Amino acid sequence: MKKNDFKNIKTKKVEDLKKTVSEKKHELMKLLSNKVSKAEKNLKKGRNLKKEIAQILTVIREIEIINKENREETK
Repeated sequence: MKKNDFKNIKTKKVEDLKKTVSEKKHELMKLLSNKVSKAEKNLKKGRNLKKEIAQILTVIREIEIINKENREETK
């Protein structure tokens, strides 16, 4: 994931990010099955997909923590 893509991820809503994560996981499952059947030549693609999923999940968690702190401050 490029830096510009990562900056765009931080501006998206949580629902959109969760949808993106599910799409990436589905893509990873396809990739793993293709890798086993020797149809996939790019072996680093799986590592990159896992990294992107982890980055998106981290952003989702950051947003949830910030929202939780904001709710507690308003009380």
